[in-house]
Amino acid sequence: MKKKYFLLLSFAIFIFGCANRGIGPQGGPKDELPPLVLKETPLNSSTNQQQKDIELVFDEIVVLENTADNILISPPQKNQPTIKAYSKKIKVHFEDDFIDSTTYTIDFGNAIVDNNEKNVLHNYTYSFSTGDVIDTLQISGQILYAENLNPMSGIIVGIHSNLEDSALSKLQFNRIAKTDTSGRFTIRNIRPQSYRLYALADVNKDYIYQMSEGLAWCDSIITPSSHQAMLSDTIWFDPEIIDSIRLYQGTVYEPRNIKMLFSYEDLTHRYFVRTNREKQHSFQLFFSAPQPQLPRVKPIGQDTIWYNYSICQPNKTFDTITYWLTDSLAMNIDTIQMEMTYFKTDSIFNLEEKTDTIKAVYRHPRTNKKNQNKTQKIERVGMKADQKNAAELHRPLRITFDTPIADICLDSIHFTQKVDSTERPIPFSLTPQDSSKMVYFVTLKNKSPFGEYEQLWEPQTSYTLQLDSGALHDIYGNTINKQTIKWTTKSFDDYSTLKIILKDYDSTAMLQLLDEKDKVVRTLPAQPEGTLFRFIAPKDYYLRLYLDTNHDGEWTPASWAKKQQPEAVYYFPNKLTLRANWDFEETWEHTMEPNRKPKELIKDESLNKKK
Repeated sequence: MKKKYFLLLSFAIFIFGCANRGIGPQGGPKDELPPLVLKETPLNSSTNQQQKDIELVFDEIVVLENTADNILISPPQKNQPTIKAYSKKIKVHFEDDFIDSTTYTIDFGNAIVDNNEKNVLHNYTYSFSTGDVIDTLQISGQILYAENLNPMSGIIVGIHSNLEDSALSKLQFNRIAKTDTSGRFTIRNIRPQSYRLYALADVNKDYIYQMSEGLAWCDSIITPSSHQAMLSDTIWFDPEIIDSIRLYQGTVYEPRNIKMLFSYEDLTHRYFVRTNREKQHSFQLFFSAPQPQLPRVKPIGQDTIWYNYSICQPNKTFDTITYWLTDSLAMNIDTIQMEMTYFKTDSIFNLEEKTDTIKAVYRHPRTNKKNQNKTQKIERVGMKADQKNAAELHRPLRITFDTPIADICLDSIHFTQKVDSTERPIPFSLTPQDSSKMVYFVTLKNKSPFGEYEQLWEPQTSYTLQLDSGALHDIYGNTINKQTIKWTTKSFDDYSTLKIILKDYDSTAMLQLLDEKDKVVRTLPAQPEGTLFRFIAPKDYYLRLYLDTNHDGEWTPASWAKKQQPEAVYYFPNKLTLRANWDFEETWEHTMEPNRKPKELIKDESLNKKK
C-alpha cells in the first residue's frame, strides 16, 4: 500500500511540473525600496576637507531628476557644482574655491531615484567641513502664505550672520533650505552665533532679495542651540494597570517651529498708458494701475472750450477716466491737448507726481465729402438692467445707460407691484450712482440702495418697471425706446442669517465669509455686539478674519521698506453649515489659534500662483 501511494504521488508531481513549465519565472515582489548609499568618498561629515570631488556609490543604478529644483548647496555657490549620475555612482565637482573653516552641505532633496521603479531617496544630505569642526545646529519652521495661511512650497529660506537690514539685498545667504509641499524647512549645519532669518521667492536664484520677489522675515534675532532631552514613549500593557514609560535621550535643535508669513508686497508699476478717442463725443485716459486720486487736467492750446463743456466720469479706482463732450464746438475739435498731473512710480516703486502733456486725437472715418464734416450723433440711448427672476431681496435694480443722462421725466416711468393678479402702482426711488449719471438704482420709496445688505424688496413679489419712449434724454438730446423690465423676488426661506460674536473684540477686525474653495463671499467690519450676515444662501461656509490696521478696507501685505508685517489673518476652526430660514450664532475666540485653518481648505500655495 505504501508503495502504491508513493507511485501516485510521484506521478502527480511529475504531471504538475510539466503543466507549469510554460509559465516561466514569476519574479519577486515589486521593488519599493529607495536606493541605498553604500559608500561616500570622502566620508560624510568629514573634516579638514579640501577635495573638490565627491563620489557616492549606491546599491543599484540611480538617476538624478529635477536637479535645479531639488538640490541645494550651503553656503550658496557662485558657480554651481557639476553633479552627474553614472550607473551606480553620483559624482560631484565643486567649481568655487572653498571657504576656510566652513561646513558645506549638499541637500539632494528628492533628486536621487532608482533607474527602474523611480523610488526616491528622500532628503539625503552630504556634509563636510573645511575646518576642524562640523557645524551641527539647525533651524526649522514653516512658511505660510499670509493672506490665507496656506503652506508655501518651493520657497528659499536663508540666514544672514550680517544682522544689518541691507544684507538682505546685497549679500547671499550664509546657509539655505527650501520648503516642501507642507511649507516646512530645516536649515542644517549652522555655526553657533546670531542670525537673521528670511524667506524669498528667489525667482532668479541669486539668493539675494529683489523688490519684486515675495518675502517673509522673522522680526527677532535668532541664536540656534541644541540640548539633550528625555523623550517619552508610552506603552499600554493592560487597561487595568498603570502604563509603562520607556525613556530615551535625543538631541533637540532650537528653534524648531518658527512660523513666518509670506506675502508679495504691493509693488505695481503705476504709469499713464494712453488716450483713446474712438468717438467724436468722448475720449478716455488709461493708467496701468489704480491712482490714489483723480488726476488733475488743465487744457492748453487755443481750443480750450472742451474743458468747460465736458463731464468727467472716472471708475472707482481712477485708472480709467472718460470725458464726455457736451457741446458741438467741443466735439469738432479733432486734437484736444491738455496738461495732466498724476501719480507715477519711480524705479524703487515710490509714488511721485508727474506732469505730462497729452493729446486726444479723433480721426474721422473714411467717408464722402458731403458727410465728412458732420458731427457724429447717437440716435437712441442704450440701456441694460441687471435684475432677473429670483432676485435678491437686498439688491437694488441697477440700470446702466450708454451715455450720461441729462434729464428724466418721472411721469413717463411706471413702477408696479403684482398683488392678487393685479398690477398696482407703487412709489419708487431712482438714484444715480455717481455724478456722471450713467448708472441708476431703483428701489422702493425711501429705501437706500447704498445700505449694507438691508431689505429693499418684499419677498415673493413680482415687480414691473416700464420706461416710456421719451422718458429720459442724454446730454446729446437722444432718448430711449420703450423699455419694460420684470422680475420676481426670493422668499425669506431662501436665506440663512449668521451672527458672529468676537470674544476678544477688535475694532480693526474685518470678517469674511468664505465658500468651500476659500473664496470670499462677503466682507463686513466686526461690530461690538456681533456681526450680522444677512441674506446668505443656505450651504456650507467658512470664516476668516483679518485686522485692518491701516483702515483701508482691504487686507494689506507686508512692506519691507516700512518693516511692517502683513496684516494678521485668523480662520474659524470649523465649517459652518447654514440651513434655509434659520438664524445661526457663533462665538469666536480668534486669538486662541493663530496661523491655523480648517484642514479641508489647506492646499499648497505654489510659487506659480503668486507673482
